[in-house]
Amino acid sequence: MKGGAGAAAGAVLAAVMVPVLVLVMMLGSGGKEGALAACAPAGTVTVSAPGGVVAGYADDQLANAAVVVKTGQQLNVPAEGLLVGVMTAMGESSLKNLNYGDDIHGVTNPDGSLTCSLGLFQQQWCLPGNPWGTKAEVTDPAKAAATFFKALMRLPGWEAMPPDVAGHRVQGNYSPAGYTKFIPAAREVLAAVTAGKITAGSGGCAAGGFAVGTTGSGDDYPWRGAEHNANNPVTSLAYRNCTDFAWWRLTQQLGLQPVSSSRLGPGNGKTWGNAWSRAGWTISKTPKVGAITWYTTGEYGHVAVVKEITADGKVIEEGYNFGIPPNGAYYTMTINPGAPAGYLYIPTREQFEKAAM
Repeated sequence: MKGGAGAAAGAVLAAVMVPVLVLVMMLGSGGKEGALAACAPAGTVTVSAPGGVVAGYADDQLANAAVVVKTGQQLNVPAEGLLVGVMTAMGESSLKNLNYGDDIHGVTNPDGSLTCSLGLFQQQWCLPGNPWGTKAEVTDPAKAAATFFKALMRLPGWEAMPPDVAGHRVQGNYSPAGYTKFIPAAREVLAAVTAGKITAGSGGCAAGGFAVGTTGSGDDYPWRGAEHNANNPVTSLAYRNCTDFAWWRLTQQLGLQPVSSSRLGPGNGKTWGNAWSRAGWTISKTPKVGAITWYTTGEYGHVAVVKEITADGKVIEEGYNFGIPPNGAYYTMTINPGAPAGYLYIPTREQFEKAAM
């Protein structure tokens, strides 16, 4: 039950940026990387920068940049790697999720088209033995970014390389010089994203954004393949723990990307009621679909989410890591509505953002 702490100008496609197969890529599955498959690309973006433009990029371009950065952060990519990712996407697609690219010299693809390089990173999906993924995967910004970062992290000595050289080594484009001019803009956009000036609104790991009182569809927790109890750098909690799942559900209902819980400091499940009181959010003894069920028993307490209220007034809760073997697993359970110490109602988005300032 613990809640561990853890840490523009959009030029058209640059034809010189044609990614080729990268031998350093050895894609794995499961763990923190495998969990990323549950995250979809962002659909909207909020920009607090003047004019809604950063380094000449705006709207969907900035939304895509936010997805690239957040995907890298979920994979624990350091800042210099995030810069390489943003810079490469700028050079390849001007931060646009393109459904077209360079043809492959007249070779007909499996879908009958001549276009092989697609998406933010212009990853070639159609060549035999391609390591980038399917057509659908290379045109999903989050999945394309994850594939790029996995390749980068497996490139020996990339940290000591200039950003343009590192991007060139991963992509296999004709020359590092094709990326060089994008480095200053990439630094500016990366700084804006990490400072919170660019925020992806719906989609992404928020699974499309649910209304308050509307929970997701079963076990849609995006890190269900992650190592149990390892620190989740996105939420500042611990993977596959009750608190991480409940915090995910909270942000999901608000239509937000998952964010750190550290500013509210909910900590272990037992302390969540105090966090709700400090924030001025409602605590009730009356169950409500979508509310957090809050327990204070035991060393750490426990939190879960009200999934359903039956016709006879029973509460069906869902959560993670209740202690029913195996630990760290998703569960649903019917409870007596008087069993929790209280029900923590989900705040409005305005209340949440005000408390998180």
